[in-house]
Amino acid sequence: MATMSDTAPMLGQSRRSGSKTIHPASLESPSPAAAPFREVKHFKKWFPWLIPTFVVANIVMFVISMYVNNCPKNSISCVARFLGRFSFQPFKENPLLGPSSSALLKMGALDVSKVVDKHQGWRLITCMWLHGGLFHLLANMLSLIVIGIRLEQEFGFVRVGFLYLISGLGGSLLSALFIQSNISVGASGALFGLLGGMLAELIVNWTIYANKLAALFTLVIIIAINLAVGILPHVDNFAHIGGFLSGFLLGFVFLIRPHFGWVNRRYGPAGHPSQSSSAKFKTYQYVLWVLSLILLVVGFTVGMVLLLRGVDLNDHCSWCHYLSCVPTSRWSCNTEPISCQAVSIGNEYTLTCSNNGRNGTYSLFNPSQSQIQGLCAELCR
Repeated sequence: MATMSDTAPMLGQSRRSGSKTIHPASLESPSPAAAPFREVKHFKKWFPWLIPTFVVANIVMFVISMYVNNCPKNSISCVARFLGRFSFQPFKENPLLGPSSSALLKMGALDVSKVVDKHQGWRLITCMWLHGGLFHLLANMLSLIVIGIRLEQEFGFVRVGFLYLISGLGGSLLSALFIQSNISVGASGALFGLLGGMLAELIVNWTIYANKLAALFTLVIIIAINLAVGILPHVDNFAHIGGFLSGFLLGFVFLIRPHFGWVNRRYGPAGHPSQSSSAKFKTYQYVLWVLSLILLVVGFTVGMVLLLRGVDLNDHCSWCHYLSCVPTSRWSCNTEPISCQAVSIGNEYTLTCSNNGRNGTYSLFNPSQSQIQGLCAELCR
């Protein structure tokens, strides 16, 4: 990861009683006792509480999703049936150990048709707090703890909170413009927004970092690997890309820091002569701030207009679908909606998958639509 806690060579760390407060490095002065240091608020460590709260919220929402799913009632077979209504859908239906698609839809998963036709725009936000399964949840929450807590310690809960939420919205928006046949859930867009914000922070605060190129190279490699994983099937890489681009631009807006020359002049020992510039920020920092804010406003406005008009960007970009999934001999990128034809004779139900022609016969007594849909999913996958 980028060395976010590394400060400029001119900044030192207090050693008094193990304090983690960061102060300007000692400047030569006649009497240290007569020129006490003042805390540099722009570099102080914050206590992280918001990111852990987000983690707890995501876990709670997953538990509620499993309660609503109630696999024993709506499916013929369940994984870990001893968990009762918290048991998981069959592997063929959901290999991530989680609820059914219908349960996720009830909880607020992103469904473009419902956003456009039924004006349920709130799904762009609620989908960020849902996960497709236990594996999905664990992967995202571990990443959020590693990345998010570090950022919150450096920049505080307000800026990191806005960065997380707006990036998540950006990821949902781009996903909705490209993937319109499936539902989408997960905090991945917001997580990639934090990665994008880290990259922007490194660039906009370039002058305060030691080992700049090493930090930049490490962060770029991490981002590239994560985006590369997104070309696998059943992974919404458009949410990753949208979240990353949003977070990258937001980083120039929220994570800007004054250059250390200004910090030394303002917080250095009293009476110490300084030849540093009086400007708080460099010119390039102001330029990046303005350009990023303009691009964010324009991007979100255009994206929302296109979404509400029902535009599918795949119609205007024949190759863009490869950004989310690259077909190989080992997997398919087919996202055709699953459907089955059902014929019943008494308690015998014969289902035929419309996608692959497979059929199966089941003994069911007054089955619910969710049970039939679950069996259909097993046939078609």
